[in-house]
Amino acid sequence: PAEKVARELLGMFLLHDSDEGRTVGKIVETEAYLGQNDPACHSAGGPTKRNKSMFGPGGRVYVYRIYGIHWCFNITADEDVIPAAVLIRALEPVAGISLMQERRKKDQLPELCSGPAKLTVAVGITGQHDGLSLFSGPIRVYGGPPKGDDEIVSTTRVGISRAADWKLRFYLKDNQYISRK
Repeated sequence: PAEKVARELLGMFLLHDSDEGRTVGKIVETEAYLGQNDPACHSAGGPTKRNKSMFGPGGRVYVYRIYGIHWCFNITADEDVIPAAVLIRALEPVAGISLMQERRKKDQLPELCSGPAKLTVAVGITGQHDGLSLFSGPIRVYGGPPKGDDEIVSTTRVGISRAADWKLRFYLKDNQYISRK
């Protein structure tokens, strides 16, 4: 389920091999979207051209635009019949930092990936990556040490009006790279 995956992804590493080079960031903030029974989830209204990547196996990339400008990166996170996903909200830069700085036109490390739109620019993720498998494509997630409940903060999701009180946002406690407290 997406809620479990959102917690398990914390501390893992997101790697993207692009034509420009490799970038790696530690996942420090996530949000779970639970599928068609979650009014804030893109799949709540059924399949569309925009959300078709959610209606497939877990472990796929789901990328969409917000405000017609910014890309957001998600990982599909349930069985084929449950179109759920985890939004990656923030990364702690680990490798390819100069490339991230060049793409974001920022030098301060905490500013590079501290939000969904910021991290897609820094890591070089766009709509062309939508639907790719995390198991065989240029974008992969690999393990870091598991995090205990005492290391994870759970709070409400950011910037939504439906199911706004659901505590499905997770971040690493005391991490300076999250988007907001």
